Amino acid sequence: MRDKPIELLAPAGDMERLRMAVAYGADAVYLAGTMYGMRSFAGNFTPEELAEAVKLCRAHGVRVHVTCNTMPRNEEIACLPEWLEYLNDLGVDALILADVGVLSLAKKYAPKVQCHISTQASIVNYVTARAWYDLGAGRVILARELSLEEIREIRAKTPRELELEAFAHGAMCVSYSGRCLLSNYMTGRDSNRGACAQPCRYKYALVEEKRPGEYFPIAEDERGTYIMNSKDMCMIDHVPELMEAGLDSLKLEGRAKSAYYAAIVTGAYRHAIDAAAAGEPLDPVWRDEVEHISHRHYSTGFFYGQPGQFVEDSRYIRDWQIVAKVQSCDETGRAVLTLNNKFALGDELELVGPDVRPQTLRAEALWDREGNPLEEVRKPQMEFVMDLPRPVPPLSLLRRQADLTP
Repeated sequence: MRDKPIELLAPAGDMERLRMAVAYGADAVYLAGTMYGMRSFAGNFTPEELAEAVKLCRAHGVRVHVTCNTMPRNEEIACLPEWLEYLNDLGVDALILADVGVLSLAKKYAPKVQCHISTQASIVNYVTARAWYDLGAGRVILARELSLEEIREIRAKTPRELELEAFAHGAMCVSYSGRCLLSNYMTGRDSNRGACAQPCRYKYALVEEKRPGEYFPIAEDERGTYIMNSKDMCMIDHVPELMEAGLDSLKLEGRAKSAYYAAIVTGAYRHAIDAAAAGEPLDPVWRDEVEHISHRHYSTGFFYGQPGQFVEDSRYIRDWQIVAKVQSCDETGRAVLTLNNKFALGDELELVGPDVRPQTLRAEALWDREGNPLEEVRKPQMEFVMDLPRPVPPLSLLRRQADLTP
């Protein structure tokens, strides 16, 4: 039996995605500064933005984990003590790191901050987990390649004070815990320094030296040419088993993904965790939410064996798009919104929000901020007024079904 609630840890690539994760039910968020994080193409946070992020999270009782999990080179390691001191003074809750040298610096320059060992460290057994604990780590983020039974054994054979975290949802890497050099060799972008070009998703063909311009497809039977294409992980149907295994935190992948993704996936897993904690089945409407975000074909990762591959293509499934975001809403349901994608009178939309059950509606009346009627709203980020079927909190969303899969 668990002695404390399991943590829902959500991605926050920038301030907009942070606000969404907080509003939709995250217990903690993980984010990065402009250096040392494994997602250099996420928005990330300047020192000033990070201070604002910590303030926002403190106001909502949400913990802040900062990633320092690249493998820094000499010139970068020299700058690290100053950054660690800043994070320590700022009062962040945890550092996510993968390098034993960074851990030693963190213990010296950020003594108030808990140290979490990144999945980049490829922790797959209880001896390694205990060794990191002995070095001063308060949590280990387990390798994605572990089965549920292996996690149970690690929990049984490590100090209870050592927290265990595992990914429950999001993209997976064809390499071992993300430690890959393919991107380096092909594009010069280092996957272990946050700049992966994802060449494992490319469509490859063979070319014979003496036959330039003639390409021969690489195929697995009749299914296609995407021989390194991993599926996405989705464990929302198995949250009770993850909790029973003794995990302290469920992590959602996606710092480089959209604010809409951060909102919807966080809200879905919030309901899944709350239902499991109450001993109740998950309402299918919340399970269906993970089908409303951009994703590749789902699997249960390695928790129950090999996840398999989808080799027909590397496309994302994109069946829904956000059209507007609620800024404010009165008790009658009249709301001020900002536009993301154009729509018009008569269009069928869906309303969803923080603890707001998805509801279909039709756009029956639109106004600009001066009260003038509109036939459609077209300009991105324009503010407009619309009557919603019920009062909703800020950061609720209007979306519509639209096949955006390329």
